[in-house]
Amino acid sequence: MKDLFVDILGKPFGIVLFQLLDATQFTIYLSLIAFVGGGIIGLLVTSARMARAKSLQRISTAYTWLFQSVPLLMLLFLLGLGMPRLFAINVDPWVAASLALTLYTSAYLSEVWRGALVAIPHGQAEGGKALGLTMPQIFLLIIVPQAFRLAIAPTVGFLVQIIKGTSLAYIIGFHDLMSIGKRWANSPVPGTQPFVIFPLMAMIYFALCFPLSVWSRRLEKRLGSSSAKGGAHAA
Repeated sequence: MKDLFVDILGKPFGIVLFQLLDATQFTIYLSLIAFVGGGIIGLLVTSARMARAKSLQRISTAYTWLFQSVPLLMLLFLLGLGMPRLFAINVDPWVAASLALTLYTSAYLSEVWRGALVAIPHGQAEGGKALGLTMPQIFLLIIVPQAFRLAIAPTVGFLVQIIKGTSLAYIIGFHDLMSIGKRWANSPVPGTQPFVIFPLMAMIYFALCFPLSVWSRRLEKRLGSSSAKGGAHAA
């Protein structure tokens, strides 16, 4: 494949473009890990915030505030550079980047999903009670389906933020699109100047994010925006 790029585009542009596209796969992998891991933890945090136990509500609220307040860049520094030096251990950039982005994602997704749940009018639950449904049945059959419709568009939209957030992981040595691009932009090879490499990287990020943005907007129009449905305060 690399030879094909070189034959078509020549050197060094063919090599540069091949390496950028090859590194893009790691940007996608990291985004998916953060989205899935953050989604699982976010679901647990959302459940804790909606629980009746005050202690669970306080802990989950503190978790959300903490990881929404700490910049992603700081999380990457702490997990990828701070912990290895503080505890004299080796932390693989993959592990540090995945953990930082997962924590960051879980805090925001939990807030999106909690907002969707509390946006459902209380009358819906009252109607369920009038029909003789139990609270678990009301939650699963009435509340969750409506909250899902409210939450899905901002959830897909946040995936764009995750993809863009992965561009910060290069500071801890994560091998991704940004890392390879900066390496080429700083190299003395003719034809790899920053004004060539960075627009190329921007186009690749755009190709990843734009379809998701369009999909999110279409979902919002099809399913109804949070504001139109009663104000789910998504982050």
